[in-house]
Amino acid sequence: MNSKSIINRIKETLKDNVDDKTKINAQRFFKEQVKVYGVKTSVCSKIADQFWSEVKILQKDEIFKLCEFFLASDYCEEAYIASSWLPRISEQFERDDWVIFQDWMEKYINNWAKCDTFCNHTLGDFLMRFPEFIVKLKEWTFSENRWVKRAAAVCLIIPARRGYFLNDIFDICDQLLLDQDDMVQKGYGWLLKATSEMYQKEVFDYVQQNKTKMPRTALRYAIEKMPEELRKEAMKK
Repeated sequence: MNSKSIINRIKETLKDNVDDKTKINAQRFFKEQVKVYGVKTSVCSKIADQFWSEVKILQKDEIFKLCEFFLASDYCEEAYIASSWLPRISEQFERDDWVIFQDWMEKYINNWAKCDTFCNHTLGDFLMRFPEFIVKLKEWTFSENRWVKRAAAVCLIIPARRGYFLNDIFDICDQLLLDQDDMVQKGYGWLLKATSEMYQKEVFDYVQQNKTKMPRTALRYAIEKMPEELRKEAMKK
């Protein structure tokens, strides 16, 4: 079965599963215009699983081409499917793939949902496999692209929950600390929250040290999973 056939059948399956309410409500979750079919995320997951048996037998470069096609289409549902397939071949990731992933980030990622689904596992898995690329990730904090900056934090959500990269996480948060973009603030605040699952004291100390200058949006995200007494202490001016 060739890639073109898979693409066409996935598109038809998505069209067959459009939910009018989902389509109408989709835009209210985003400030920017988004392109959607109107298919529920749970249904997109089932569609991704349904076609995986055909996709997984392809060569890695063919899978990458399929995923790039779906990312480039600009449909949120197709981007979701691509981002659900890529982590399934993470054991095939190679160092040279960083250039490809960065190119996709800059070209195709244009809202928080695409950013988060692509970064959480695909890039998170890549960085746990090749931790030397944290140096490259830190460069993203200087990008003029808001989604690339958000990705600098969001890529480390899953590694953070597993106890990876503590010092690097604080380095990235330092670079993003005063960013005025709320999507970036929420991104690194979420990263701190994830990090606090294993390093509560370290994250609390970091928040205490920076709370006079940290935007309240980021601060609230960072302390969300902490005990009430610590949250109250962190919120004191």
